[in-house]
Amino acid sequence: MNLKNLLAELKRRRVYSVAVAYAVVGWLLIQVVTQVFPAFEIPNWEQRLIILVIVLGFPVALVLAWLFDLTRYGIVRTQSFGSDASEAKIDIVPPSSSNEKSIAVLPFSDLSSGRDHDYFSDGIAGEILTALAKIDGLRVAARRSSFWFKGKEADLSEIAEKLNVGHVLEGSVRRDGNRVRVTAELIDACDGFTIWSETFDREMQGIFAVQDEITRSIVEVLKLKLDISPPSPSRSTDAYDFYLQGLFLSDKSTEEALRQSLGFFERALKKDPQFSRTWTGVAKSWLWLADAYVPPLEAYPKVRDAAVRALQLNDDEAEAHVYLAETKRILDWDLDSAEAEFKRAVEIEPNSTPSNYFIAALYAARGDRDKALTYLQRTARIDPASLWVSNFACELYRYFGLHDEAIAAGERALQLDPAFVHGEPLLAALYREMKRFDDAIALYKKAQSVSGRTAFGLAITYARMNRRKEAHETLEAAVSTRGSYTPGDAIAHVHVALQADDDAIRELERAYEEHSSSLHFIGIAPEFSPLRSDKRFLSILQKIGLEPEKVFAATAP
Repeated sequence: MNLKNLLAELKRRRVYSVAVAYAVVGWLLIQVVTQVFPAFEIPNWEQRLIILVIVLGFPVALVLAWLFDLTRYGIVRTQSFGSDASEAKIDIVPPSSSNEKSIAVLPFSDLSSGRDHDYFSDGIAGEILTALAKIDGLRVAARRSSFWFKGKEADLSEIAEKLNVGHVLEGSVRRDGNRVRVTAELIDACDGFTIWSETFDREMQGIFAVQDEITRSIVEVLKLKLDISPPSPSRSTDAYDFYLQGLFLSDKSTEEALRQSLGFFERALKKDPQFSRTWTGVAKSWLWLADAYVPPLEAYPKVRDAAVRALQLNDDEAEAHVYLAETKRILDWDLDSAEAEFKRAVEIEPNSTPSNYFIAALYAARGDRDKALTYLQRTARIDPASLWVSNFACELYRYFGLHDEAIAAGERALQLDPAFVHGEPLLAALYREMKRFDDAIALYKKAQSVSGRTAFGLAITYARMNRRKEAHETLEAAVSTRGSYTPGDAIAHVHVALQADDDAIRELERAYEEHSSSLHFIGIAPEFSPLRSDKRFLSILQKIGLEPEKVFAATAP
């Protein structure tokens, strides 16, 4: 590691901040000791001892700052970053042209007096990002990647380097009653100079015009072509505010947050039932509730109804096409119709993460390896700092036997989610496939100690090691932590590893009857390869629209 990288790593691990804070607090304590102790006739040796402890504690504090990080999920080990080729990195491929214009829109700071309008400041930045993403000739870093840097100590040059963009837009929002002040600043990442900035003071009703003005100003500064769209119909500001609150919560992973988002979307629709993006938000929330918290046959019809309503109002809602496609895949087992909807989404928003992510998953499930990898790589390029994308990439690369690529993606996911808030570490499954059982178990147990959830993957690992009793106990624990619904295919993974084929087929049949969203991946998942000669297994694949020979060939060495 060279000096520049070392200094950057010290900053990333907050060693500088800890050093300054320790020095200030230590100096204050020394002043208290030297001034107060003599007044109480406390022996001098006690003063010297306390001062010595404070001095010796300084390097200890720096070492702890290097090794650990304090997050809202507790104290976690800081992931290594960038010291060698095997470590997690947030990188994307270089742009194809040196003349390519690119930008990252960072979440705007909430400067409201109560600091209670985070959803609003994030929403404004997200709206501008969405508008810029539709401009021809401009590559825009995806929301999840740009917003990953929220609250992190990273300078603009580092952010631009990680997201591989030439420009960064940052700003702030101050809301006071019906008044809104938005400040925006466009910075050239190459030299750090501001090339445009503006402050807008408006009534709440004017917030839509502010977003348009900022978008137009950036397009003009970057000398891009802007197709002038007809003005959108006047929207209810109350509906818009409820929509932004729902959108903010829909990005959370907990059942409570997702259900709260539905409440805000419902309030928005009462104010403005013609606001198509609110219906898309409803579809999104139900999609993420499905399988994880709500049985598929309860959730996906609601996804479909909301997506259809959104598209009736605006057929150019790319994300609504994605969610409608998922319902055709899961409720109807109609992969051709799902593919058509996904293609429509990509056509509307070719640089959208959901559009590329979901179509990559579809092609992987069908055994269209080249198409799957093409869209996966596009997704990673659009959204390099997305935990969602990194986990997905680790799993898909593992399915296709591309272990080097899978390790890189899995380690990147660990860096993005060191507290395992968003599920079990998929890198552990890769370690298991590579017969690195001890590494897999260590990672699963570390995740369990932080998140409190038992992973099905740990049960599979024990079964592969012929530790059957532990495998059964872990399976029971994993099911109990899932709540009221557990997909049959999740349990079937473990039964196959235990060589209980009849039990596995029974659970797969249940998954088919209940329309589990992950059932389409049993064909390419290596865990199910022992069942590939079983006629019952082949029948299930055919019933859900897959061609077994094609799917199996895609995963052949």
